[in-house]
Amino acid sequence: MPANLSFDALKQAVSEGEIDTVIACLVDMQGRLQGKRFHAQHFVDGAWEETHCCNYLLATDLEMYTVEGYEASSWSRGYGDYVMRPDLSTLRRIPWVAGTALVMCDVLDHHTHELVPHAPRTVLTRQIERARAMDFEPMMATELEFFLFEESFPELFDAGYPTPTPIARYNVDYSIFGNARGEPIMRDIRNGLYGAGIPIECSKGEAERGQEEVNAKYSDAMDTADMHTLIKQGVKEIAQAHGASVTFMAKYQTGKAGSSSHVHQSLWKDGQNAFVDDTKPHGMSDLMRHFLAGQLAHARDITYFLAPYINSYKRFCVGLFAPTKIVWSLDNRTAGFRICGEHTKAVRVECRIGGADLNPYLACAALLAAGLDGIEKKLDPGPAIEGDVYQAGEAPSVPGTLHEAVAALEQSDMLARAFGADVVGHYAHAARWEIEEFERAVTDYERARGFERA
Repeated sequence: MPANLSFDALKQAVSEGEIDTVIACLVDMQGRLQGKRFHAQHFVDGAWEETHCCNYLLATDLEMYTVEGYEASSWSRGYGDYVMRPDLSTLRRIPWVAGTALVMCDVLDHHTHELVPHAPRTVLTRQIERARAMDFEPMMATELEFFLFEESFPELFDAGYPTPTPIARYNVDYSIFGNARGEPIMRDIRNGLYGAGIPIECSKGEAERGQEEVNAKYSDAMDTADMHTLIKQGVKEIAQAHGASVTFMAKYQTGKAGSSSHVHQSLWKDGQNAFVDDTKPHGMSDLMRHFLAGQLAHARDITYFLAPYINSYKRFCVGLFAPTKIVWSLDNRTAGFRICGEHTKAVRVECRIGGADLNPYLACAALLAAGLDGIEKKLDPGPAIEGDVYQAGEAPSVPGTLHEAVAALEQSDMLARAFGADVVGHYAHAARWEIEEFERAVTDYERARGFERA
């Protein structure tokens, strides 16, 4: 679904005093929005063409720490500027903020005005271009899970993030009554996002206390990634307005189910789903089988882009619906890759590996790169696995730690060809920093376990 505000409509709304602020934002390495709030008149007078930002925005960690060792951005290079070029096709109203519109920006080199290769939107753009060169349009959808808590963000921050209070006291998966308590917030989330031009289909309680899920309609890959990012932003801001908080951590508490971001994928040609072939088993075309096979073959290589933090790997455990095996199956929620819509025009591949903490641009790009490699090499996925995949002992496993995932990333010839070695190196450096930071930290677990008994 395209964004809901043309540039001409924005100019009219500004002249009438209806919109006074335009947020221009890029997407950082963590999938967050960074940028500037413009007075709307200044934006329409000229800032719509381009603005500037420090290039450290694509070389920091979650804490916005300026990590050393990046080739593209460093102290030795002086942390110069990037150009932020608004993509006016993404202009939209933000209904939950008065008088405000938002536009996504591409990131360009300040000197050459070429796209910065490791910018998340660029990484996805390159894989979309690759698919289009093969006459395919990648169509995707992401499901987003999160936990909703009674306390506000400042309350939890100031208290050092103790165990927060879920909005629901028991498992309310699909429960209409059980979700009624959080409905004032969830209703505002659905309506606010829909008003921003994001075609929200539904929300529901998930399989853990206080866990929620929001689903938006499928779209082209870039629009899907933009919507995913705006959904996270909107959910956080709307919850904050209610004095509540949310987390998109992959696993916020030991023993609880994690939060996922399943990615649904198909390739379209001439306006039709090219994965459909009613004459083939399960209605899956040969093209779909090759695409699926590529993702299976390269699943370990791309796991970092589906699970980018130390915490991400705490989600992969038996019996809590996160996959641990790299296999495909038919409508089976224990598999890493599930085929949905068997024998229908909506047949598609669902990757269930990703957590809610993924960067959607990088995740979609990595999945697309792997699938296209499978098409180019005409790989075969083999037979579907049936039953409890958790017990499929001989099946390859999803990397169990960030250590494993970054090693696979660095050794991936497929990703080096698809993304470029410099881009792979950029994100491998981010992963190595994440590991170093964690390994030097003393955790609550260590203190509770060893303070007296060690």
